[in-house]
Amino acid sequence: MAGGRSRLELAAGSRLLLNGVPWTVESAEPQFGRLVLVDGEGRAEHRSIRWLVHHPDLRPAGKVGDVSGQARSAQPLSLADLTEDQLAQARIRAEHVLEAATGFRNGHRARARPGEPRPAYDPDATTLTERRAAKVAELAALSPDEAARLGLQGLGLRTLQGLTTLRGEGSLLLACADGRWTRRQGGHPTVTEEVREAIFAVREECKDRARISVRAKHRLLHQYMTERFEDFPAEKIPSRFTLARVWAEWFGPGGGRARYLRSAEAAAQAGVGTRVVVHRPGQVLALDSTPLPVMLRETVFGEAVGATLTLGLDLYSHSLPAFRLTLGSDTSVDVAMLLRDVMLPLPMREGWGAEMEWPYPGVPAELIAEFAGHKVAALPFFSPETVTTDHGSPYKNHALVEAERELGCTILPARTLRASDKFAVERAFGGIKTLLFEHLLGFTGTDVADRGADPERDAVLTLAQMENLIAGWIVNRFTDHGSSCSGSDLR
Repeated sequence: MAGGRSRLELAAGSRLLLNGVPWTVESAEPQFGRLVLVDGEGRAEHRSIRWLVHHPDLRPAGKVGDVSGQARSAQPLSLADLTEDQLAQARIRAEHVLEAATGFRNGHRARARPGEPRPAYDPDATTLTERRAAKVAELAALSPDEAARLGLQGLGLRTLQGLTTLRGEGSLLLACADGRWTRRQGGHPTVTEEVREAIFAVREECKDRARISVRAKHRLLHQYMTERFEDFPAEKIPSRFTLARVWAEWFGPGGGRARYLRSAEAAAQAGVGTRVVVHRPGQVLALDSTPLPVMLRETVFGEAVGATLTLGLDLYSHSLPAFRLTLGSDTSVDVAMLLRDVMLPLPMREGWGAEMEWPYPGVPAELIAEFAGHKVAALPFFSPETVTTDHGSPYKNHALVEAERELGCTILPARTLRASDKFAVERAFGGIKTLLFEHLLGFTGTDVADRGADPERDAVLTLAQMENLIAGWIVNRFTDHGSSCSGSDLR
């Protein structure tokens, strides 16, 4: 996972710690970006994967029954950490798991209890899958109060599958115990109030300095403690390794470059570090340019030349309402004309079929055609409210800035060298490259090292042909006609 976290597994049966509370992944649907989490009391919550990976206090806790997800410095869990009542509940859960796995509450035919095996769990007449299904049905028939008292609310099919793979009575009992019954890591006793003050003082000192090692930070910690707290025993100052662990827990891993960490902190203090929630088409339009990775020809028999592709992407519908293809590098005039194209309906072109006409419900195609004076292609159009750009010279041109202000646009420039501020348009460039450009003659690859022997010789498309090809591909392939945005949302 990004941000220096441990690797996160979201398969069914995985355990997660959210704000210190253990949750089990009951089911995951990565194709829809969502999953179902179940806590120790059986409460299920439907969450998106995006919400989960951005949770501020998320830690992996391993598979069901796996205690390796605990902090290495913490004492390993044992049955002695449970009270008698908690241990009794864990044994009841373990007995149900063993009955589903073997047909016997004690896990073996030699230790069978009176009346065992029951017909639904007879290992000679049922399969493991049938016994699991019977156990799930049996537990579902319990009253909510009885299930809560016995701690059997969250014992579903997926949980049974994970628990039956465990070996050993101790491992199974610990896996069946609620993770909230045991305390979290005890912290760092050597980090007293004086040491805490010194650590924050060292962090403030390091903000504007070049990046230094933990050893240098530890030396600064000793220096501050000596000057600020003269009577504090030097032997009680935390070691360098404790400082490294505390620093990572409090401030993160700090793996970024110094200038980027400063800019990120400044953005967070200014209130621009939060995510923008887009509610309607045209609320945020992201603009960006990139060299076209395909060599073109000015004319059919002309020389091979390079071009620049400029895209405008609507962050609400993730559609491309306009683009520009320019020989050489783009200019502020090209970007201004792209904004004009965003606001006007795209006319149908020669050779485009009926499947590429205006399809959005709520606004009849005849009304749009009457307004535009021609048949309109299946591409939304609107007046942009906010324009996000990088710091390229065309986007900082005074004429373009004035044109954006005349259109009533709010200019929201991305931070320097921060592609994450306009990640959607960056991903659009990557998608177009892999889905379209890689299949064309004259493709140059990602960089010079990936270039073919002679892409200039392979170039066959002219600028006009490439422009028509990209327009048709965006309308027919890239844009989701029916689900991205509705006609009632278009402005």
